[in-house]
Amino acid sequence: MPNAAWVFPGQGSQQVGMGKALAERYRPAARAFDEASDALGIDVRALCWDGPDGLLDLTVNAQPAIVTTSVAALRAALDEGLMGASGREAGDVICLGHSVGEYSALVAAGALELGDAVRLVRRRGELMQSVAAGGMAAVLGLDADAITRVIAGTALVVANDNAPGQVVVSGPQGAIEAATGPLKAAGAKRVVPLRVSGAFHSPLMRDIATELRRALDAAPWSALRYRVIANVDAEVHEHARDFPELLERQVWSPVRWVDSVRVAAAEGAELFIEFGAGNVLTGLAKRILPAPQTASVGNPAGVEEALSLRGR
Repeated sequence: MPNAAWVFPGQGSQQVGMGKALAERYRPAARAFDEASDALGIDVRALCWDGPDGLLDLTVNAQPAIVTTSVAALRAALDEGLMGASGREAGDVICLGHSVGEYSALVAAGALELGDAVRLVRRRGELMQSVAAGGMAAVLGLDADAITRVIAGTALVVANDNAPGQVVVSGPQGAIEAATGPLKAAGAKRVVPLRVSGAFHSPLMRDIATELRRALDAAPWSALRYRVIANVDAEVHEHARDFPELLERQVWSPVRWVDSVRVAAAEGAELFIEFGAGNVLTGLAKRILPAPQTASVGNPAGVEEALSLRGR
């Protein structure tokens, strides 16, 4: 039975209809949408299932919707026996999430209740959305080191090191436009602006860090059942008390996803199971590691796939 990394997607994975098939088939998944709706005082089901896209894509809505859908997917798989009858395999699981997905990972690991997590990311989304400055762009075909050299001395930073040849930069819009030519001249195949409301994971987000930390400190935290790899340091953490500081830093710091996935593999993870909408993170794992086993749990077929691989 292979050791597993449970991975949870971030903003950009949202899509209208996400989680609906899981909730219709698995009662624990349906309850996740009830819990999130009760915690926020909004109809999270309608937001996720009916949209429209413009409403769901708003940062303040996308973040709690993504966390809810990921937790619903995990609960469906657990209800079907993902951890076996004994549930004894805590040491065989490590959790990590991309950006807002780190909150989903912390719910999965036992540090946060779902209701508390969606309240936190709703507040996080409000704060991030309030910084109406800058943007982000995906740079395809160059590694992070090469990009760092090109943007040295500009207002841009590497925001997400997602995979070899897939890196996101963040900063003022003018700086992105000015760097596009030099990045292509250095070998980038494309520089693609992202549909986001600000320069996430950049120093432009420092202004919201204090207010976010206040919300994180006020949240009720519980002991971790599973270890979690944090975005900002790509290190394994065993104590929930580490995360208010880590999550405060995360909002204005790079997501070290390549390093995080490699650390998970070094810790023994052979199977990477993505919980939530889409399969972006399992696709990245295949680009980062030589030959990982992967499964994407976003619908009932994905639940069955994860169970079949977990049973090997």
